[in-house]
Amino acid sequence: MARYLLQRLAGLIFVLFAISVITFTLMHAVPGGPWDATARNPLPEETRRALAHKFGVDRPLYEQYARYLWSALHLDFGVPFESPGETVTTLIARTWPVTAVLGGTTLLVSILIGVPLGILAALRQNSWVDYVITFVASLGFAVPNFALAIVFITVISDSYHLLPTSGWGTPQQLIMPMAAYALFPMAQIARYTRASVLEALRADYVRTARAKGLPARIIVWKHVLRNALLPMITVIGPLVPDLITGSIFIEGIFSIPGLGSFFSASALTRDYPMIMAITLLYTVLIAVTYLVTDLLYVVVDPRVRLGPIA
Repeated sequence: MARYLLQRLAGLIFVLFAISVITFTLMHAVPGGPWDATARNPLPEETRRALAHKFGVDRPLYEQYARYLWSALHLDFGVPFESPGETVTTLIARTWPVTAVLGGTTLLVSILIGVPLGILAALRQNSWVDYVITFVASLGFAVPNFALAIVFITVISDSYHLLPTSGWGTPQQLIMPMAAYALFPMAQIARYTRASVLEALRADYVRTARAKGLPARIIVWKHVLRNALLPMITVIGPLVPDLITGSIFIEGIFSIPGLGSFFSASALTRDYPMIMAITLLYTVLIAVTYLVTDLLYVVVDPRVRLGPIA
């Protein structure tokens, strides 16, 4: 186990280095810069040169990366160009809790609704219940969350004035963003749960349990769900970093001051320190999530053993 964890940690360090090099290179390969004159915000050439010199983006690319890497190793990710009054670390610490609350609540609701719907659809296969749940799940895959968000605002807020249109800080302001954000993960969880339960229901051990005369409730809870849980870990695990790092569309539409909206603004304004920090944060979350998923395999299925990576 210890050797396995050390190998995964070494792999994470290599991936972070590779991602940082690729992201840094691609950002600077795009024509233009963060202070190029635009029709909206024109800057004199002297001002742009002064800003570039202040933040060090007028240096050679290899020197910029070496300076960034050295600072990042000391957990110093620089100062955001659009908010020079605070550091990247403090900005992420201020905005990420908002995104984490939205994403965590969305994930919890998706699991609490998606898993029972998938189980119900599998147990009522080819019935009207199965067809309705499958249809709703298909809508979840087909309808973008930003389109659903606009519908919610138009109908619930503008027409009936039941919930606030935007903002953050009250439970009422969480309902519509969470509902729009949860449709896709809920649909994905429901469909994979249905497929996993159906596969477990057709297994030999289930037929043997039925032949022994065990009640259907015992078969489902003791045999089917336990064996159907392992594939669900694979599905739910990758959803975690996607949800807790924020949706730029949902946060933008509902004016939520989270990390997703800041990331979209950083991409538009070429805020290099913010882009690099959020990209590396997302990479770490993905790596940690997959590591936790592997460890959960061992807990759920005693047949799985973690060994050295070949």
